[in-house]
Amino acid sequence: MTATEQDRALDPEMSTTEEMVEPVEDALDGGVEFSEGDAQAAVDGDGETSQAPEADEGQDAGAEPTEAEAHEASEGDAEASATVEPDPEPEVELPEGLEWYFVHTYSGYENKVKKYLDQRIETMGMQDKIFSVVVPTEEEVEIRDGQKKTSRKRVFPGYILVQMVIDEESWYVVRNTPGVTGFVGTGVRPIPLSKEEVDKILSRMEAEQPTIKVNFRIGGTVRITEGPFADFMAVVDDIYADRGKVRLLVSFFGRETPVEMDFLQVERI
Repeated sequence: MTATEQDRALDPEMSTTEEMVEPVEDALDGGVEFSEGDAQAAVDGDGETSQAPEADEGQDAGAEPTEAEAHEASEGDAEASATVEPDPEPEVELPEGLEWYFVHTYSGYENKVKKYLDQRIETMGMQDKIFSVVVPTEEEVEIRDGQKKTSRKRVFPGYILVQMVIDEESWYVVRNTPGVTGFVGTGVRPIPLSKEEVDKILSRMEAEQPTIKVNFRIGGTVRITEGPFADFMAVVDDIYADRGKVRLLVSFFGRETPVEMDFLQVERI
């Protein structure tokens, strides 16, 4: 009988733990591999579950991250992979006081005045105060003697538009341009155009449909030059400039018959 068995016989209440520790120590002394978990299991062999130790801050690198850590990591990856968009181009800020003005010129000199003023703006370094010089024109189709003629017509003969910041210096440059007789305004103070007026003028210049000019009017007498009523006289009842048509009242068998003709099919008497 071993010493332990003798002790057990003398002390029947000897703890199981003390009994189990001895073979563990024997195993370690004998060089047998025995993990810490096995040792703990042996110590806890009475069936009771021991409390797991709390994980310290320096846990193994291979440990799984918590849900919060995984969420933060995914957000960081998303931000890193996001395409960096270029900054939008800054809007060009127009100077304070920039307005459009009507400038009066000698009639028929509008284009020359524009040319002179453009030259003065460049040579005198006024690009930061005088921005645009415009001769308002529109495309016009004129019907004369059965012929269609297209040309650019000045909308306001004797005037040009100037976009500028008014001060003593800029006023002097414009006012003393050859061919300029003055600004439109009250006394010596120029009056700027409203935005609505400027938009209307500029849209008229850019219109795709040209203005049609005819040399006859409602109530006037014309002669039909083409079609089944050629050489008939007729009275102009209405003019449809947008369609290039005219409605005529033709006297036929003692009755006035309305007919619609193209502008090119009639001529004024």
